[in-house]
Amino acid sequence: MIETRGLRGADLEAALEDVARLRIEVFRAFPYLYDGDLAYERAYLQSYRDSEGAVLVGAFDNGRLIGAATGTPLADHAEDFAAAFEGAGIALEDVFYCAESVLLPGYRGQGIGHAFFDLREAHARRLGFEKCAFCGVVRPEEHPLRPDDYAPLDPFWKKRGYAPLPGVVARFSWKDTDRDCATEKPLQFWMRDI
Repeated sequence: MIETRGLRGADLEAALEDVARLRIEVFRAFPYLYDGDLAYERAYLQSYRDSEGAVLVGAFDNGRLIGAATGTPLADHAEDFAAAFEGAGIALEDVFYCAESVLLPGYRGQGIGHAFFDLREAHARRLGFEKCAFCGVVRPEEHPLRPDDYAPLDPFWKKRGYAPLPGVVARFSWKDTDRDCATEKPLQFWMRDI
């Protein structure tokens, strides 16, 4: 039986090392192809320690973290996302950011992804937010590392009520598994009213 629950404070802090390892493992696959390391992950996850509005939703199998989803007010990431939202008519202060969702492959298709969104959206509503957003990397259809059986998550996101925000694209750099150095990638924002 998989248990899914929101973590805050000390519980969130205690889970971050496992979240870092999950991010490295799950994001290594297409479409992210992320060649990450624990030092970077620890620094990145610091924002969830620092934000009073942050939540970490953990999925546990007999006490072992097998999936996680994070969220925080988008304004906590203003440095990263201000350029993407410029001219969109949406104030960062009005949006709750559903950051990453990572789940080990053997646990997919069991409703855990819905639980991740349900719990983050409920947390956002408790904080007074009326909008949730996230972003996903955009890779070309002809990408050489795209698996033949790859199925994008767009249908799942649309079923949840999310839609792409036209022109709201963030740009981040990371090292792909098949590269020697970091390269910039576009990440499309999706949003819905909650």
